[in-house]
Amino acid sequence: MQTQTVSLIGAPTDIGAGTPGARMGPEALRVAGIADAIARFGFAVHDIGNVSGPPNPGQPPVDGFRHLPEVIAWNRAVHDAIHGELAADRLPILLGGDHSLAVGSISAVARHCRARQKKLRVLWFDAHADFNTAALTPSGNLHGMPVASLCGFGPPGLVDLAGFVPAMRARDIRQIGIRSVDAGEKRLVHDAGIEVFDMRFIDEMGMRHTMDLALALIGPDTHLHVSLDVDFLDPDIAPGVGTTVRGGPTYREAQLCMEMIADSGRLASLDVVELNPALDLRNRTAELAVDLIESLFGKSTLMRT
Repeated sequence: MQTQTVSLIGAPTDIGAGTPGARMGPEALRVAGIADAIARFGFAVHDIGNVSGPPNPGQPPVDGFRHLPEVIAWNRAVHDAIHGELAADRLPILLGGDHSLAVGSISAVARHCRARQKKLRVLWFDAHADFNTAALTPSGNLHGMPVASLCGFGPPGLVDLAGFVPAMRARDIRQIGIRSVDAGEKRLVHDAGIEVFDMRFIDEMGMRHTMDLALALIGPDTHLHVSLDVDFLDPDIAPGVGTTVRGGPTYREAQLCMEMIADSGRLASLDVVELNPALDLRNRTAELAVDLIESLFGKSTLMRT
């Protein structure tokens, strides 16, 4: 049996965020040993380095968007890199960088799915719904808009990266761990029909039931993409993010999410984003992220059948 190759692709930018620092995320994940951690489970790991794009100009919003031309440029670079790895039958991991970059990665995955006639399932682990628009956003920061853009509610240059609009339908995504949604954004998420497992649902129903629902009906014809925003985790265990929200999943709940995805055997692409080493404590959050990724690729306490 041929060894599957995992590709690491860095995108060192915080162009879509309000707090600088996520540009250092890819290197922090490398320092925390992400390549060796995945290789231990029998994968060939190829670090193809970083994509490049314009620097962060630190400008105010224009027509509701901060740094839109620069965000588009970075997402085009991410799209092309991810799509190239998928076309070569490799499993790409985007090392962010802020979460606006998911427009590029998931647009590439959607394009790949259409070409291979596969169904798309996105698991979006995040404290935020990321469904803002220029009309709704209080900040203009594009890392609060990637899900909206992927669903067709966004500016030209982002909504059409996949070559078709929308890149992703609301029924393709499951959001997990949500606990901070802006007032106008709530209505848009509701009207779009996205399946959201917020923290209240998780508190009431448990993480195992949540993940059973999130992974339901995934089969051999499904491409499973995981988009992991590190602020999904409770800030008590993951302080190194720019937009912390109290009340997130515990370490064990997060591990269970990753282990159940591993059990499905369907992981085909991954984003790890919003790690901000400037706000971290001794690279603790990066090391935790790598720990979770180990579970995503098969680490378990006991042998399981």
